[in-house]
Amino acid sequence: MHQAKPEWLKIKYNSNQGRSEVESALASLRLHTVCEEASCPNLMECFCNKTATFMILGAVCTRGCTFCAVQKGRPSPVDPEESVNVARAVVSLGLRHAVITSVTRDDLADGGASHFAEVIEEIRKAAPSVSVEVLTPDFLGNREALRALLAAKPRILNHNIETVPSLYGEVRPGASYDRSLLFLRDAKTIDGSIYTKSGIMLGLGEKKSEVTAALQDLRDSFCDFLTIGQYLPPSAHHHPLIEYVHPDAFAEYRVAALAMGFSHVASGPLVRSSYHASLALEMPPQETEK
Repeated sequence: MHQAKPEWLKIKYNSNQGRSEVESALASLRLHTVCEEASCPNLMECFCNKTATFMILGAVCTRGCTFCAVQKGRPSPVDPEESVNVARAVVSLGLRHAVITSVTRDDLADGGASHFAEVIEEIRKAAPSVSVEVLTPDFLGNREALRALLAAKPRILNHNIETVPSLYGEVRPGASYDRSLLFLRDAKTIDGSIYTKSGIMLGLGEKKSEVTAALQDLRDSFCDFLTIGQYLPPSAHHHPLIEYVHPDAFAEYRVAALAMGFSHVASGPLVRSSYHASLALEMPPQETEK
């Protein structure tokens, strides 16, 4: 049954200033963003503020997650110029914090980890002061691939668990809750100086007790930063929306997560993995987000 969108999810953002500059830079350098490919509700705001989350390794994913708008199928070969072009875009847009994500590429031997490393290295050469955050797939648990990526020294490694374990079969076929937790734990074991981050969506049919347990699992896996947002189905063909979660519930989860020991928690209906991502490095944990 269709549910009317509540007031707290209605975005009022009227300015187009800055958007054309971002779109022009992306088009000229043949780059994708998760903002566009995943139909992010914050796209207008971020583009108008001249920020974007770059999506590398193409725009076609090898997995079939039912919550995601990104195209599924057989990916194209990796663009050898993509690393340099991302770095050029970072410079062109004047970014201080660059967020790099990708589709899942299970067809590649290392899941694309070496390409992530190349992108980080090119950004560092072009803009040494820019901090880099990567939002990666699980590389099928390939620890050496993870080690190769971390050798490039991203400031933040983000890997989302997305939902509670009881919903993985429906929401994340091909993924593993335990493998995702181990991925985050391994990252801290390999390089404890790199911040780790994860995110979860609400409204897919999870129970409150399951969410709290998942947050504790993340913290037990030494996860530093956390994002919690409202699931919004990209279409009627995706996983159904079970409920709109009230902002008060997001605030409660945030308090609980901070009490568990997370260094920074962004929790709210419109929060997404990369939304205002640099704040995790800039704001004390008691500050609140949208």
